[in-house]
Amino acid sequence: MGLTEWAYSLSESLLSDPLPRRWAHSLGVSKRARSLGPIVGHDAELLEAAAVLHDIGYSPTIATTGFHPLDGARFLRDQEGADERVVRLVAHHSCALLEAEERGLRQELEGEFELERPDLVDALLYCDMTTTPDGTQTTPAARLDEIVQRYGPDTIVGRFIQRAAPEIHAASKRVEYRLAQVTADRQPM
Repeated sequence: MGLTEWAYSLSESLLSDPLPRRWAHSLGVSKRARSLGPIVGHDAELLEAAAVLHDIGYSPTIATTGFHPLDGARFLRDQEGADERVVRLVAHHSCALLEAEERGLRQELEGEFELERPDLVDALLYCDMTTTPDGTQTTPAARLDEIVQRYGPDTIVGRFIQRAAPEIHAASKRVEYRLAQVTADRQPM
């Protein structure tokens, strides 16, 4: 079984029944990841696998700390023996270090999981932050607003996402710039 086939199967088994909306979001994020193939090259399969797996830590069967990037990464590493790069992307997706800090888990996350290449971290963040909870495409600004509204501005998630907003916008701009460069390079002269 290939990496992406395995990732879709695992994510579906953990999310589709207990958390169908989270599963729909994960499918939307993975679809966005596929669209970034031109800028991630030989890491396209890796990014897509991480995208469909990024929220498995919400699954009630594996959630232990209540911090989904850490729970998902630990499960992938300890129970699945998953590719180390996929694990690192899941652990650090969408500014997870900032949320870990809000939860008092930053040292654990940093100590257990190294950061993946910055361009791939940006790409996964972009996919997550341009996908609604229902799996449709959106803008980073609209997604940030939706998260703050859903959780509330004074909750852990609300505080974290507001702190992370500048980096989310910056990462999204970096990805969009790279996509524009690839498109421009393909234009006939």
